[in-house]
Amino acid sequence: MVSTGAELLVRGLEQAGVEVCFGLPGVHNLAAWKALASSDIRLVGVRHEQTAVYAADGYARASGRVGVAITTTGPGAANTLGALGEAWASGSPVVVIATDIPSSIRRPGVHRGALHEASDQEAMFKPVTKATFKVSDPGMLGVRIEQAIQTATAAPSRPVYVEIPTDVLSAEGEAPPGDAAPSSLPFPADAELERAAAILSAAERPLVWAGGGALRAGAERQVGELAERLAAPVLTTYMARGLLGCSHPCAVGLPPHLPEAGRLWDEADAVLAIGTDFDGMMTQNWAMPRPRHLVAINVDPADAAKSYEPELVLEGDAAAVGAALAERLPAPRDLDGLRARLAEVRREARARLENEHPDEMSFLSVFAAAVPEEAVVVADMCIAGYWLGALHPVSAPRKLAYPMGWGTLGYGFPLAIGSALAGNGPVVSVSGDGGFLYACGELATVAQERIPLTAVIVDDGGYGMLRFDQRHRGEATFGVDLVTPDFEALARSFGVEAETVDGLGAEFGLALTRQIAVDAPTVLVARAALEPPPTTSPRWYRRAA
Repeated sequence: MVSTGAELLVRGLEQAGVEVCFGLPGVHNLAAWKALASSDIRLVGVRHEQTAVYAADGYARASGRVGVAITTTGPGAANTLGALGEAWASGSPVVVIATDIPSSIRRPGVHRGALHEASDQEAMFKPVTKATFKVSDPGMLGVRIEQAIQTATAAPSRPVYVEIPTDVLSAEGEAPPGDAAPSSLPFPADAELERAAAILSAAERPLVWAGGGALRAGAERQVGELAERLAAPVLTTYMARGLLGCSHPCAVGLPPHLPEAGRLWDEADAVLAIGTDFDGMMTQNWAMPRPRHLVAINVDPADAAKSYEPELVLEGDAAAVGAALAERLPAPRDLDGLRARLAEVRREARARLENEHPDEMSFLSVFAAAVPEEAVVVADMCIAGYWLGALHPVSAPRKLAYPMGWGTLGYGFPLAIGSALAGNGPVVSVSGDGGFLYACGELATVAQERIPLTAVIVDDGGYGMLRFDQRHRGEATFGVDLVTPDFEALARSFGVEAETVDGLGAEFGLALTRQIAVDAPTVLVARAALEPPPTTSPRWYRRAA
């Protein structure tokens, strides 16, 4: 059947199971908008292209499915790059579909000055994507879209870029028959599994370190079983927070940036690393000592070895390999001793933090009491977000989103838009006043689309973390104090329910509880200032040592 390229594009999205797209229209992509209008895919029109990718990323993180963003040409496409870099560094399966100028007016090697023309638009995306697809045949558009989605979601997942000249969207073509068979992942040999089991079984103080690869593989059950068979504490990266929930006997529940949790690493005589690359943010820029024995499970052996050289890498899917390794380990041990030990580690750490940071720890308690366990919390790059990213109790996988890939400011509120449409529970974003202004225009989006989320803005009158950094260095503050709007009035001007409170205490908790219960977008402004947590780089204890 002959169809337009735009119709085949939408058909490819539908056949890949895409239910939601985020994007911004432009003169070059209106044919795609027309085709989407007659489909069952929900198209959420945002107010900035960067937001389209943040929202797609939020949808992917909260749902585990692909997130799709559609933009126009040139500056529209370029506006996505900051958010796309965050998705790339975090391993999110996001597909960005952008138009290019009509192929009929393109001249190879020549910039002619057509509207939105770039000399090589595709090249801008190569550093922050897993793959790029440039489609010149309208008949192949559906096939290429499905391939792009398969590429983005295949382990190790990362973003993919698809570029389509605008005249290809309008041209007619016929889709080819058939589809490609999915590729299979490698799997370790029996001898490798036996060797790994021998190393880990011989350890007196084993430890499991689980990262985003374990989360994306859906390996929470296998990670838990491995930890139980080893009677090993489990430290998780920011990406994997909530992997074992809050009540699992092996879950440490603290970040390794706290000395009490860091000692578990230091004392371990064998570490099992699952789906992690030991990035600088988790290891205090690799100040943690290399373990005596290190076994890694990773779909990408180069990623597994780039920071700490493993004794053995078991290459493959974290869930499948984890299950095979668990079968070769002894039966689960008595975990009462480990449970008691970890409870004491948490008690000691929290007692110290409450003594050193009483206001911040009170905020965490108030926030946790107000937010339901099933909620998704999206923390921006702000001091309140740093505390939540490190210490908010996360009840299940995909219940916390935190920008520790690239660390992009302004991530929280727009990412929450996609998270709220993933159907994974109520959504609360937490931003500072500076970060919220990056995407405050998306108040129009949540109002128009009636997207139920609660956006918390902690207003300390500027870039609080940078203000701390300057003072920490003994410098006068400069360029970090900001003029901010009346956020409550701003939200209400879009028809969004909003209120303002002073501080982050009981009044804040009651207001947050009320707002989460509203089935509509809401904004809660808290005028307050916090000190940064020990998980931020100026306070890394290993750096100080």
